[in-house]
This record gives sequence, structure tokens and C-alpha cells, in this order.
Amino acid sequence: MSHKPIVLSIGEILWDLLPTGKRAGGAPTNFVYHATMNGADGYAISAIGNDALGEELAEEVNRHHIGSILQHNEFPTGTVQVDLKDGIPQYKIIENVAWDHLRPSRDLTDMVEKADAVCFGTLGLRTAESRATILDLLRSTKPEAVKYFDINMRENFYSKELIDELLHEATIFKLNDEEMEILRGMYDLPSGDEMACRWFLEAFNLDYVILTAGSKYSTIVTATESSTVATPHVSVVDTVGAGDSFSGAFTIKILEGASLAEAHRTAVNTAAFVCTQAGAWPEYPDRIPNYTDSQPETHPAG
Repeated sequence: MSHKPIVLSIGEILWDLLPTGKRAGGAPTNFVYHATMNGADGYAISAIGNDALGEELAEEVNRHHIGSILQHNEFPTGTVQVDLKDGIPQYKIIENVAWDHLRPSRDLTDMVEKADAVCFGTLGLRTAESRATILDLLRSTKPEAVKYFDINMRENFYSKELIDELLHEATIFKLNDEEMEILRGMYDLPSGDEMACRWFLEAFNLDYVILTAGSKYSTIVTATESSTVATPHVSVVDTVGAGDSFSGAFTIKILEGASLAEAHRTAVNTAAFVCTQAGAWPEYPDRIPNYTDSQPETHPAG
């Protein structure tokens, strides 16, 4: 690719309201930050309220050099209440907020039509209004665009019907091991994680299925091969945004024409680096360290 790839995310942008203070986030926005840091011309598409939290969030996005198209509306800026119960975080995602009311517009369609990759998840489509807008935008992409579906299952804001609809739009499907177990209750999946990934690949005509299993490993399957990498052991500060950084780095490497093994290794190293930093949007070093002890284990499909 001779130009900087144009990479978009569509969905939630919000404040995590932690006991120690608020922190900007939202999985799609995290994805765009890391895609940008890996060489993309990135933009987060979302909505904020006409309120002080919205102004602060827009400033925070700009401060981190995240490109954005943020609609303003009369609903409050998105927040997630994070409480600690016996040291374990408990999350409450506030409903009926600005990003629940993303509206169609010509500038959004124009941007999506230019995109080389678009990232989306189930949470951003939890309301009928944003669902209709985002689905229309996904159907406006150019035929060769990467459409990265990070399922991001939260609370009760998903359904099999919605997942099916988004899988039919996607070219890449990413899920974690906990989400895989939920999906086993929805679909007649074969035993074994790699076989289950391959089932989704074939059933929905996907290019890649990515399974991340936290501190254990990650596996990526395509029609012709698969790659598995053990999760490196690092000194973890927090894991906020690690999965989104994996996704952003992987997407850029694929757009650059990298092999599956190279793209996978870059994604794992990027996620490991983010785990050593505080927050989802850390400053990048000149070069991400190599945390992986060995080459990805790749083998042909079958």
C-alpha cells in the first residue's frame, strides 16, 4: 500500500469512572489509537454530548492525536461506572447516552467509503438508532476493505441475531476465550478452540478468525493456515486496551501485506507492551520490544 491506510472505528466512546478518577476509552477508540500508532491515518466515529464531559473527551482525543468525527447531540456523554467489590472491578455501562444515538450523515458515509479498514463491535449497536446507522455505514465500504468485528460482549447488550448480522458483514472476527464459551451456547460448534474458529471462518466466509486467551495464548486461523503464539510473560501494570492494541497492530500489518506469522507476532508484542503501561493509550517507544520467546507456531489448515 503506497499511502497511509485509512482505518476507522465506529461505536462507543466514553469515560470509565474509576474510584481513582476518570479515564477516556471505549474499545473502538482504543483500536484507532493503536492503529494510528502503527502507521494508520485513523479516525474514531462516535458521538458525545453537549456537556462538560463531552468537551473534555474531545480534548483528550485530540491530545492523544486520535483523528475523530464526533457528532454532538442532546444526550449525555457516555460513561461506565467502575466500582471495586473486594478489590474486583464491577462495571455498569450507562444506557441512553450520546453514542447510542449515532445518526447518518454525508460526512460519515464519505469517510467510510474511503476506508481501508473499519472496526466495530456489538456494544456500539445496542440501540436501534445506532444499529441502523452503523449497518448502513458498513455496507458503504469499498469491496476490498477490511471489516474487523471485535465482538466485545458486554452485559446483556448483544443477541445471536445481532452477532449473525455482524458476522455476515465482517472479514475478520475476533473474540476471547470467555466469549467463545458464550458462543458455544448459541451455536453448534465443534470441540476444540481451533476447530470452533474454523467453523466461524467457513460458516461466514471470513478471511481471519482471531481467538485471544488472555495470559495463555492467541490463535489465528485462515482458510489455508493457522498461527498460535504463547502469551509472553511481562510485568503487568494493567491490561486495559491490550486486546484493542492487538487488533490495531494486526490490522495494519495485514494492510501492509505482511504474512500471518509476522502480523500475529507484531500484534502479540504490541499487546504485551500495552500491558506494561498504564491505560489504553500509552505513549509508544521508538520501537516496540520483542517479548515473544519463539516464532509463531504455524501450520497448514486441515
